[in-house]
Amino acid sequence: MKQLIKPFLAIKKETDESVCLNMQKQRLLEDMEITKKAMETAYSNFDNVTDPDLIDCYIYEVNSVMKRYKFLMEQAEKLNLPPDSQITDPLCEKPPAASSFI
Repeated sequence: MKQLIKPFLAIKKETDESVCLNMQKQRLLEDMEITKKAMETAYSNFDNVTDPDLIDCYIYEVNSVMKRYKFLMEQAEKLNLPPDSQITDPLCEKPPAASSFI
């Protein structure tokens, strides 16, 4: 009896891990989309201010968002997310080159 249940449990474990990995990849793509919008907002705000303190503020915000994007790209590499999986560079509206995952 145990011999019949063991293969089933192994299949279930693989399926659970696969579902978890797919959820992580989906969440990563969502985070990257949010970061892309944050980058657009930060650049827009930077372009529309004249006060030196606000200019400094948006420079820090742009740098912060860029660091977050870099972190997300590193996570994509760890999850072996393929370059063509809807990831777009926030600075240009085309998918990043495969070398950007390195």
